[in-house]
Amino acid sequence: MRAAKGWLQDTTGGLPKIFWYLWTGTLINRLGSFVLVFLAIYLTQERGFSASQAGVVLGLWGAGGAVGATVGGTLSDRWGRRPTLLTAHLGGAVMMLALGFAHELWAVGLGALLLGLFAEAARPAFGAMMIDVVPERDRLRAFSLNYWAINLGFACAAVLAGFAAQAGYLLLFVINAATTLVTAVIIFVKVRETRTITVSTRASAAPVGAFRAILNDRVYLWFVGLNLLGALVFLQHISMLPIAMADSGLSPATYGSVIALNGVLIVVGQLFVPRLIRGRSRSHVLALAAVVMGLGFGLTAFADTAWFYGLTVLIWTVGEMLNSPSNATLIAELSPSELRGRYQGAFSLSWQLAGAIAPILGGLVREQAGNATLWFGCAGIGLVMAVGHLVSGPARERRALALRTTGAGSPPATLKTAEPVAPSGG
Repeated sequence: MRAAKGWLQDTTGGLPKIFWYLWTGTLINRLGSFVLVFLAIYLTQERGFSASQAGVVLGLWGAGGAVGATVGGTLSDRWGRRPTLLTAHLGGAVMMLALGFAHELWAVGLGALLLGLFAEAARPAFGAMMIDVVPERDRLRAFSLNYWAINLGFACAAVLAGFAAQAGYLLLFVINAATTLVTAVIIFVKVRETRTITVSTRASAAPVGAFRAILNDRVYLWFVGLNLLGALVFLQHISMLPIAMADSGLSPATYGSVIALNGVLIVVGQLFVPRLIRGRSRSHVLALAAVVMGLGFGLTAFADTAWFYGLTVLIWTVGEMLNSPSNATLIAELSPSELRGRYQGAFSLSWQLAGAIAPILGGLVREQAGNATLWFGCAGIGLVMAVGHLVSGPARERRALALRTTGAGSPPATLKTAEPVAPSGG
């Protein structure tokens, strides 16, 4: 019992209250995150769209997210983390309902585009706020705990959504919108602004100068580029994997149960991962993660039963578990404090570009070259990523050390309520 208490204290103790409010909002929001998990099945089976059309809709979601990530990163630095989060969540809830009532392809596509914009605008602000309030020494476990909450909610949502869909797909959109609103209420009531106005922040407020700084940061851009490759592989689990399973004669409920294994494994194992990788070379951890993830997706080429699909999910989930905490801490350490939101936005942009490209590219490869070619290609990308991390890792660590030495990457010692700064044109 004493050992268990010590482990719990070591894992969760000492983190600020704002972190736990954000953590709670994340968990609630993810418990209702039904729509994206089942969107490919909804579009092909309920709406009768082809796999290519479904891929285009998912791609529009990603395109909207690319704009949202860029805008959200800028607003979180200039307008504030809190108002950006509130606006994004409220807009996301409204657009979730609008997408649920859309029928024509153009309306569904427009709804997906706008929903992606609002949903992804929250990510840079959320990430910047996490870095603001959590000291560097605690970030690995803080990001791991948040990742744990994401996947606990995802695991429950994937299983529940499979059964809720049988009662009508509209219910998925309604519940997803409701949990997004609850998260907005938590932020409004419990979370204060965490951004601190400094001279350097004012000096770097111009968006052109800020993005020029990011574009000139080759170390960070290489890191973002490798994440883009990984996201192209990973996002096949919500675009082409459900279609492949349907072609194998498996039901949406079966897909929900299989994909829930991803969240279940992370919930069980993620709390132990920080201890496992602590003190190890992040470049080696990220390279191993890329190989394991590529292997899991590659084996999908041979799957035709629920248990085999489940095995592939468990394998690539191990890679995901190794990848996520190291990625999160690197973003924090490579981001200058005055550009924290925009660096988060640039990283989120890689996910949104992948969200736009992955379903379209996956659909085309699957239709033109076959199912096996798609999954073998994913395995090949994993190997390329592994080599990329090994080659670029030393430069990343030197940059992180330089920012720690100068204090540019450290959180402020004390947090103040930021004075309002209007976004350009406001």
